[in-house]
Amino acid sequence: MTHSMGALNLIFQAGLVAKIVLLLLLIASIISWTIILSHRKWFRIADDQNRQFLEAFWTGRDIDSIYNKAKEFPQAPLAIVFQFTVKELRQLSSLQNTPLTLDKMGNIHRSLLRSSSQQVAAFEQNLGFLATLASTAPFLGLFGTVWGIMNSFQSIGNSGAAQLSVVAPGISEALITTATGIAVALPAAAAYNYFVGKVKKIAVELEIFSHDFSNIIERNVFQHAQKESS
Repeated sequence: MTHSMGALNLIFQAGLVAKIVLLLLLIASIISWTIILSHRKWFRIADDQNRQFLEAFWTGRDIDSIYNKAKEFPQAPLAIVFQFTVKELRQLSSLQNTPLTLDKMGNIHRSLLRSSSQQVAAFEQNLGFLATLASTAPFLGLFGTVWGIMNSFQSIGNSGAAQLSVVAPGISEALITTATGIAVALPAAAAYNYFVGKVKKIAVELEIFSHDFSNIIERNVFQHAQKESS
């Protein structure tokens, strides 16, 4: 409790520049934790719904039934990509009034790639702020510290006294900004690395699903073509 009160006293007694630096770090920390908590919840829901959708996908009877089931998983990247691709399939068939053929599979591949990239980009949203904060917050705190030490030496020069009792309060006041900068940067850096790993996992899942779904479509098209020729 004594240490906490001492730290608060240092903050209240800090100069204008140090207070501005601390205010900026506080605002950045609030934004950082908002991103961390919201993304943590988002990734958890996405993982759960992805797993449930995959179960429905591999046990589904046909594309139409799976498409209807996919609507129950609005935050599953795999379900979103699936729905987007099925819409593309239906659009190709309705525009040409003919069944899909193997030479038109390029449209499906591009649709899968585009929708998968959009999902990855969505999950990467705001992660750049965490990376920037992790690298800049310590330097912002250091700036406050350097400024505070400069003021302390200026006070020594004005008073002509270099005793520790004169220097220590100013330096302690200055160092609080560096400590705050590090405290803000550490969770941002840890969260950024964690979320980048989660994004890579989702990207791999999307790539595997895209290949599997594309193969299923090609197999069905090939079987339909064989029936037509026989």
